[in-house]
Amino acid sequence: MNQQTQAMYDKMRAKLEKVVPDVELRIKAEIAVEINALKAERNAVILGHNYMEPALFHSIPDFTGDSLDLSRKAAQTDKDVIVFCGVKFMAETAKILNPSKTVLLPSDKAGCSLAASITAEDVRALKARYPGVPVVTYVNTYADVKAESDICCTSSNAAAVVESLHAETVIFLPDEYLAKNVARETGKHIIFPSLTPGSSAQTGEGGDLDYQLIGWRGRCEVHEKFTVKDIETVRAQFPDAVVLAHPECSPEVTAAADFSGSTNAMIRYVRQSSAPHYLVLTECAMGDNIAAANPEKDILRLCMVRCPHMNMITMEDTRDALKFNRYVIDIPEEIRIRAARSVQRMIEIG
Repeated sequence: MNQQTQAMYDKMRAKLEKVVPDVELRIKAEIAVEINALKAERNAVILGHNYMEPALFHSIPDFTGDSLDLSRKAAQTDKDVIVFCGVKFMAETAKILNPSKTVLLPSDKAGCSLAASITAEDVRALKARYPGVPVVTYVNTYADVKAESDICCTSSNAAAVVESLHAETVIFLPDEYLAKNVARETGKHIIFPSLTPGSSAQTGEGGDLDYQLIGWRGRCEVHEKFTVKDIETVRAQFPDAVVLAHPECSPEVTAAADFSGSTNAMIRYVRQSSAPHYLVLTECAMGDNIAAANPEKDILRLCMVRCPHMNMITMEDTRDALKFNRYVIDIPEEIRIRAARSVQRMIEIG
């Protein structure tokens, strides 16, 4: 092991010795050194989402965070190349904000079940049905959907974005559970319309004549799996555990939790509080990343499923993205310009 690799191994081991097996750390340290050399050669910046696996998260990114935080970092970078260690819609957002930069996604299979739940055509159909109603779109969507929207939001600023519009009615897409959590937080009545020809005006909560929030039946395939029973089971064993839930979990789960917030908000909560135990209901890798960053805190594991799309991003593929200039994110300029307006409005609200 040469000096650079030894230094990287020592850095990673200090954070990850209780999370990642030593044999893996030694292998990953060599790859991390290779990535850093390529990063300097290509004048690149690496953005790492909170859901990245620990060895990657704690080694090569220049910036880590949630989608809003990384959107800001992407907008501010002066590097020639942006490597986004996240999923496709995140890399698209970086390209939307930086059209002159080369944006690389390490895996072309890193999609998103939530982003795939709605199309631009779906949004156009909703706008035709509810003319003049502003459209708020969760950032977990593809560029053509963002282009049909008035403003984007993240899980951390969704309620603030909805309220900033001062509108009697708002279309909120596509996450069903986030929409319900926003409705509860803002006191708005929500419906979920069906767009099937000949169907009734809406399905789900409320009547079509009394609505303030119009939702969509999209879900995250990870967060929808958490249940109130999971919380009750953990609390039976650890009655003093603090439970944190992502807003993409069901309203029943977020109501049963002690805190609900974005990934960055959950990280801050754990860092700043002093509970004896924490249960973090979100993507599994983030629990490991929080544990690594807070070794004095007891992070309980309830890791039922890793996001299969986030799991596609590996250090090996990140190295190859820089080495072979893959996979390049391209967005048609007409779509990019319209999507950029929605994303920029989101960033301005913060």
